[in-house]
Amino acid sequence: MNLTFVLASVILAFLSWTFFSVISTYNTARKIALPVIISPVSPLNPLWILTYRTFPFVLLLKHLPFGLGKWARCTYMGWTFHDKHALHDELGPVFIVVTPSGNEVSVADPQATHTILSRRKEFIKPAVMYEQLNVFGRNLNTVEGEDWQRQRRLTAPNFNERTSSLVWKEALRQAHDMAQFWAEQGAEGTRETVADTATLALHVLTCVGFGLSYSFHHGVRDLSDGHSMTYRDALSLCLRNIITFAIFPKKVLTLSFLPKRLRSLGVATQEFQKYMEEMLTHERNMAAKREHGTGNLMGSLVRASEEAQKSSDINDSTRLGLTDEEIFGNIFAFNLAGHETTANTMATSLVLLAANPECQAWLIEEVHHVLGNSGGSGGWKYEESFPNLKRCLAVMYETLRLYGSIVFIPKSTGFHSQSLALGDKTYILPSSTAININVQALHTDPQTWGSDALDWRPSRWLRASSSTFSSHGNHTLPMAEETFIEPEAGTFIPWADGPRECVGRKFSQVEFVAVLASLFRQYRVRPVVKNGEGEADAKRALVRMVDDSAISAITLQMLEPRSRSLRWERQN
Repeated sequence: MNLTFVLASVILAFLSWTFFSVISTYNTARKIALPVIISPVSPLNPLWILTYRTFPFVLLLKHLPFGLGKWARCTYMGWTFHDKHALHDELGPVFIVVTPSGNEVSVADPQATHTILSRRKEFIKPAVMYEQLNVFGRNLNTVEGEDWQRQRRLTAPNFNERTSSLVWKEALRQAHDMAQFWAEQGAEGTRETVADTATLALHVLTCVGFGLSYSFHHGVRDLSDGHSMTYRDALSLCLRNIITFAIFPKKVLTLSFLPKRLRSLGVATQEFQKYMEEMLTHERNMAAKREHGTGNLMGSLVRASEEAQKSSDINDSTRLGLTDEEIFGNIFAFNLAGHETTANTMATSLVLLAANPECQAWLIEEVHHVLGNSGGSGGWKYEESFPNLKRCLAVMYETLRLYGSIVFIPKSTGFHSQSLALGDKTYILPSSTAININVQALHTDPQTWGSDALDWRPSRWLRASSSTFSSHGNHTLPMAEETFIEPEAGTFIPWADGPRECVGRKFSQVEFVAVLASLFRQYRVRPVVKNGEGEADAKRALVRMVDDSAISAITLQMLEPRSRSLRWERQN
């Protein structure tokens, strides 16, 4: 058979399928009665995610006149970061993208968002998008119904004030060493802000999760008996390749005919699994001897699970403990959620602080005011210092608002149609309808954030409650008794919202604030100026580097984080 004929037949069949599928989904969308965009591709189609960069002309179609290319603006994963609130300005707070694979409802209405995230049983997570997170076992991120209730009950209490205190101490220690290392680079500065904050975040996770302590720059080089990789290296390799698990099951990754990179990942999964099994056995032995646990997350999960097993009714599935696989799955999920997300937020914030010296001075003023002459960071008590470092937390919130790692939250109506109120109207969304909560649009809505919604201004999060003012450019607020402004429901959701809000929210906040306090107690940061440019040029270049971000794997990241250097200097 002629090859050309075969290829032509395949292409014709694909185009026919696309055409008739779009017609079918469009007819369904019309019945919902929301504004519609028709697109020949879905940004969530796995094949399209892997190949869309080979068709750059598709993105250029958005420039067609009369709105003919409007659909091209939402054809790739992470389009919401670049479009901000623009498409919702044109179409309304909720609209439908009609694609061959189904209708996708884009939501940027705070009330509707809060409703969807609060009704966890009606609006569920699309299982197919989270399957790769089950690589070591089902976990809180991937289960629904009674399984979710059971896992939430056993895992959430472990993120308590004791855990926060451990996070505080380890983050301070890591940040102190990181700051010294950066300052040693002198006038040349460092290009490794993203890589180094990722190392810091990983070390905090290994300490709090398993009680394994690493020095910032060198880490522990000695292998444990019976291992070919350190725990840190095995975990790091697994985290960096999370998308690979969606394509290759971990059981096949060690096959000899696979490329070396995949076989190395296979070894890493085996090593990480082995480490978790050893630590699980250790914690169970300690519990059997009635010895005090290590206090880390693994130990807390083991003990909470065993207590549940002892007191549970075998007929009540929501009261049972966690299986070994579920413990492993949750430990991995905690590491995944707390690694890239926190590290990217820290790195982005540091770049923006270097580009905004007035804001940096405003931040330093608070750090000195709160910590005073309290000596080295080893003497900074979590319960006394963290609640008062509000400007540090404001920097985190503002960075998450504009450059958060998660730019949309996927949901689904599941097996049943669901009602959704929007203003004074109620819409019926059919079963199996995909819903994308447009986080980036919510975070940049001028109606919520004002005319400067696209400006990075951390002081927007604080309200003055005193007449004694400090002044640093636009960051003019009282030094004492500032009140942190909690956003209205559905307007700010970097940790999601409702029952399925991220259990590690406080963990990430404590870590971030500790790092900023440690860095800016003694140091300040500025851009390294290249030949032929002035200080203002260098600052603008930093902002462009941050704006040039996109979805990489599953989170938003700067595309060229090594294109500019940051110089760390001791304060006068």
